[in-house]
Amino acid sequence: MKKILNYIDGEFTAPIQNNWIENFNPSKGEVYGHIPNSTKEDVEKAYQAAQKAFPSWSTTTLNQRHTILSKIALLIEENLENLAQAEALDNGKPLSLAKTIDIPRASSNFKFFANAITQFSSEAHESIGKDAINITLRESIGVVACISPWNLPLYLFTWKIAPAIAAGNCVVAKPSEITPMTAFLLGEICNKAGLPNGVLNIVHGLGSITGQAIIEHPNIKAISFTGGTSTGAHIARIAAPLFKKLSLELGGKNPNIIFSDCDYDEMLETTVRSSFANQGQICLCGSRIFVEATIFEKFKKDFVKKVSALKVGDPFCSKTDIGALVSKTHLEKVKSYIDSTGEETGKLLFGGKKVNVENNENGYFLQPTIIEVYDNKCRLNQEEIFGPLVTIMPFNTEEEVVQMANDVKYGLSATLWTNNLNRTMKLTKQLHSGIVWVNTWLLRDLRTPFGGKKASGVGREGGNEALRFFTEPKNICIKY
Repeated sequence: MKKILNYIDGEFTAPIQNNWIENFNPSKGEVYGHIPNSTKEDVEKAYQAAQKAFPSWSTTTLNQRHTILSKIALLIEENLENLAQAEALDNGKPLSLAKTIDIPRASSNFKFFANAITQFSSEAHESIGKDAINITLRESIGVVACISPWNLPLYLFTWKIAPAIAAGNCVVAKPSEITPMTAFLLGEICNKAGLPNGVLNIVHGLGSITGQAIIEHPNIKAISFTGGTSTGAHIARIAAPLFKKLSLELGGKNPNIIFSDCDYDEMLETTVRSSFANQGQICLCGSRIFVEATIFEKFKKDFVKKVSALKVGDPFCSKTDIGALVSKTHLEKVKSYIDSTGEETGKLLFGGKKVNVENNENGYFLQPTIIEVYDNKCRLNQEEIFGPLVTIMPFNTEEEVVQMANDVKYGLSATLWTNNLNRTMKLTKQLHSGIVWVNTWLLRDLRTPFGGKKASGVGREGGNEALRFFTEPKNICIKY
């Protein structure tokens, strides 16, 4: 049994009340370790460590921060195999995905912000004729909170932590209690990299207890959260009266819009990936596929053929395309949507069944599922399911598909497949999404703002947007 510990003030410690939570291996459906069930006392201990470290860390030179963050990035690269193995075991995703996407991106997050902080500049405005100059400084906030989800554990954990500490803050961080292992391993890496004690503190536990204690803490001044929309709303209700800064990256129900003039083969290949990568457990997956009516039947046939060839299996098998869903509860949730689909709602084209994987008979495996739906207002098209399930619908006009694409409470991302430049320019402006990909998907540049509209969140992450969030502007006016 693997025992995970809290990482506070540079040391690994058991929870103060010595309570523990079972940690499951999703591909086996078995408990393989325990994590702390941390309480308000553990959070306070982490806060005190962070507060103690802040005066020194916030005044370190940019070169010192650059050096330490770069070292963390290098150590993640050097430990890629170990971290990827831990991610696949803990999350259920294919090892190949963890090795090529999750862990390299975690390294890139630290590498990017190690460099970005050296280019993050103050502003000056000279008041001509008034013999004055205004200088705007960007100052560290203090102790901030970073709370990350289970779908891309180390990838998204580091996406928050790296800019927070690069900007001179100290962090109390909570990874998902469902996938805590790589966050635990990150603590060891930070010690080896020479990150001063207390700059990063990692507290494990349930969202309802540990997470609640973090967001309620009166002296934690900013919260960066990625997760479900309902949880984001709860955090906002708690944090707003305490005047905390908030960055909320929440749910998505993303449209994938396919016109007949697209590069068909490239579109088909990418759409399989954008539908089912990471078992469909990515907030950016295109879960609503709208296809121009003239190619709808062809697409339906070709898409089902491609998806039916995907191998569901052991995450550690090199031939596996789709691993296990993250938990039994989540598997049951996704399966309930499939089972509730009636003839008046849609037609099951492929999948929908649990998969029995050899030597992993109790694992949380589900076939990739395609359902043709008849009405964009159905639950399958309106609610975030967050699993290997997509719907497809035909459309006839640009106006019709834009209306359907926008007719959900979410607005995170959209994908548009067309080679018509006029259509591209028009529709990318009309789509109510924080991100629009044209003839591609998940092609990320870490300098660009990341986030959504409507119920998909508040604020933006990435590049200077993240550094602005984790700093406070101060205006200084000097008359001479």
